[in-house]
Amino acid sequence: MKKSGIINPHLCEAIASLGHTDSLTICDAGLPIPAGVRRIDVTVCRGVPTFEQVLMAIAPELEVERVVMAEEALKENPGVVDLVRRAYPRVNVEFVPHERFKKLVEQSKAVVRTAEFRPYSNVLLYSGVEGLFEDSAGETTTDGR
Repeated sequence: MKKSGIINPHLCEAIASLGHTDSLTICDAGLPIPAGVRRIDVTVCRGVPTFEQVLMAIAPELEVERVVMAEEALKENPGVVDLVRRAYPRVNVEFVPHERFKKLVEQSKAVVRTAEFRPYSNVLLYSGVEGLFEDSAGETTTDGR
C-alpha cells in the first residue's frame, strides 16, 4: 500500500502518465468538463475536498513549467490566484479569458474535479521536465533530449 502523497489511484496514474507539455486541469465543481477528456472526480460533498487541498497535494508530485488561469479570477477570486502562485512560485501564471480557458481544457490529459464552489477556482498545469533528465555525462538538463 502506498504510504504517502496522493493515494487516489486514478490521480496517481494520471500524473505519472503526463509527458512534457501535457496538461492536467484542476477545477471547481462548476467548470464544464469536455466530452472525451478524462474526468477524475474527487468530490465527496460540497467543499470536500477543496481546490486548495487538491492543488497542494498535486504540487509536490508534478513538475510544472506553465500555469494558465482565467483572467476573471484576478477580480472574482484573487485568493485562488495567490494560492496557485504559492504552489508554483517559480512559474509565471498566464491569464486568458475564461472562454479561452475552457477551450484549452479540451486538450488536457485529465481534469480533476474538486468540490470547490468559489468562482474561477480552475487551473491548467503543464508538465515540465526541469531537473528530471541527465545528459550522457550525468549532468542535469532542462529537456528530455
